[in-house]
Amino acid sequence: MIGRSKHATFKFIKDRIWNKINSWSSRCLSQAGREVLIKSVLQSIPSYVMRVFLLLGSLINEIEKMLNSFWWGHNSANSRGLHWLSWERLSVPKVFGDMGFQGLKAFNMTMAGKQT
Repeated sequence: MIGRSKHATFKFIKDRIWNKINSWSSRCLSQAGREVLIKSVLQSIPSYVMRVFLLLGSLINEIEKMLNSFWWGHNSANSRGLHWLSWERLSVPKVFGDMGFQGLKAFNMTMAGKQT
């Protein structure tokens, strides 16, 4: 049952992603390794919930900020670094010359649309 605060209800998704990122933070990963982990593990965590519910835009933005921070190599919440490209730019498909990460907002709309 979902209460009034949808942000608190779906906070477990953000917490699971944060725990995965923190478990990998001690390892020295290349950009290719980070790409594989983001695409195969981190972006698949919220997929089941996105098939059933529309997540809040603020929650999706927070998740994308965590993924972007992990991509650029900043593993703690306090470290501020330079992000050379925005997440919207990194979400452009590889055919057009970018990384091809999933845009979570568009993915959520697509999965919710398949339900009807």
